[in-house]
Amino acid sequence: MGDVLVRVPISEQDPKVRATNFEEVCLGYNKEEAMEEAARCLNCKNAQCVKGCPVSIQIPDFVAAVKDGDIKKAYEVISQSSALPAVCGRVCPQESQCEGKCIRGIKGEAVSIGKLERFTADWARENGIKPQGAQEKNGHKVAVVGSGPAGLTCAGDLAKLGYDVTIFEALHEAGGVLVYGIPEFRLPKEKVVAAEVENVKALGVKIETNVIIGRSITIDELMEKEGFEAVFIGSGAGLPRFMGIPGEQAKGVFSANEFLTRNNLMKAFKEGYDTPIARGKKVVVVGGGNVAMDAARTALRLGAEVHVVYRRSEAELPARVEEVHHAKEEGVIFDLLQNPTEILVDENGCVKGIRIIKMELGEPDESGRRSPVEIPGSEYEIDCDTVIMSLGTSPNPLISSTTKGLDVNRRGCIICEEDGATSKDAVYAGGDAVTGAATVILAMGAGKAAAQGIHEYFQNK
Repeated sequence: MGDVLVRVPISEQDPKVRATNFEEVCLGYNKEEAMEEAARCLNCKNAQCVKGCPVSIQIPDFVAAVKDGDIKKAYEVISQSSALPAVCGRVCPQESQCEGKCIRGIKGEAVSIGKLERFTADWARENGIKPQGAQEKNGHKVAVVGSGPAGLTCAGDLAKLGYDVTIFEALHEAGGVLVYGIPEFRLPKEKVVAAEVENVKALGVKIETNVIIGRSITIDELMEKEGFEAVFIGSGAGLPRFMGIPGEQAKGVFSANEFLTRNNLMKAFKEGYDTPIARGKKVVVVGGGNVAMDAARTALRLGAEVHVVYRRSEAELPARVEEVHHAKEEGVIFDLLQNPTEILVDENGCVKGIRIIKMELGEPDESGRRSPVEIPGSEYEIDCDTVIMSLGTSPNPLISSTTKGLDVNRRGCIICEEDGATSKDAVYAGGDAVTGAATVILAMGAGKAAAQGIHEYFQNK
C-alpha cells in the first residue's frame, strides 16, 4: 500500500510517441491499481462527492465495491445513475465536480473517481456485463431528438421506466458530440462510444439515423402523425461562432466543429479514407476551451506546428488543466494574452497569416473573469496557412423555427424549466440546446432531469 495522501499513478503514452498517433493517451488502471486507489476513499457518511456529480452516482458505494474487488457490483451501482460511464470516466471535468468535493483532497490528493469509473465501465464491457432494462413496457411512446449525451441519457432512463423510446439522429452515426466532436485519442469511438450506444439500445431504445428533425419531419408531425406522446429535444449546439474580423471567409479558415467532425466522423486522420482535411504546416487555433485543445492536438497529430491564441492568461484558460498539460507536453505552443484582429489572405483567397494584438487584463467582467484590454500599438503578424476558430457554439435554429409554440431566448437556446419542460405541452429539452455549449456530464444531468419530468408528466395525466 502506497501513501494514502497520494493517488496511485496512472500510465500514459509517452508525449513524443502519442503526438504522432491517434491512440488513447491515458492507458487506465489495471485491477490491482484500481483496488489500491479505491482503498484511499474515506467512505464518508455525508458524501460530498455525490453532491458534486450532476447525475448523482452513489460514488462511495461503487468505490467500496472496487476496493473489495467486486467490479460487477461497482458497475451495477454506476449504471443505476449513468448511461455512459466509460465516456464520463474519460471526459468529465471531475476535478471541478466529484473530485473537487472529495474530503481526501483537503489534506492530500482527491480519490481518482473518474479513473475508477473508467476502469469499472471498461471491465464491464470487456466481460460482457450490460445494464438492466425494464421488465415490462408501460405503453407510452416517447421521441428523443439527438443521440448525444443528453439524448442517450434521457432515452436510457425512460427505457428503464418502461417507455417505448425512439431516438432520431441527424447524422449517419449515433453518439452526437461523442463521435463527431471529441478526438479519438481522448475518447475511442468503436471501443468506447459505440459500446455505450449499444448498451442504451440493449435497454430497448430504438435509434433512427439520418433523420433531420425540422427537415425530414417536424416535432409537430412526430406528435400528430407518428403517435409520440412526448418529445425530448437534446439536439446540442452545433452552430459555430466566429469573430467577425476581416479575412474569416478565406480558404483555410475552419470552425473547430467542422475540423473535428471531418477528422472524427469522416475519419480523415486514417490512411485510406478519401476525406480531405487541410493538413496545414502551421496552424493557429483561436480560443482556450476544451474544444480548442482538441482541435490543436488533432492538428498537431496531422503534422502541423500549432499555436493556441487566447486573449486571457493561463489562469483564465477555460480548458481542463489536464488537457492544457497534455497539449503542452505534446508540443502545442501557447500565445496567451493575445487576440486576432485580421486574417491575412493571399491572391488566391487562401490564409497566409494572422494579425494579432497583445492584451492585458483589466477589471473583472460579469462572470468574474478579468476582461482583456488591447495594448495600443502592439500588433504583429504570424505566418500560418490554417486558422481554426474555437469560440463556442449555439443551437441550430432549425428545430425552434419549425416547431409551433416553442420559446427560445435571444441566443436561440430553448427556454425550459428545471425538469426540462418547455413552453410546448409534452415537449422537454436539455443539454447544449438549452444552455449553449457545455460539458458532457451537464448534458447528461439535464437528460436525466427531463426523463424524470416526462415520467411525472405521464403519471399526472
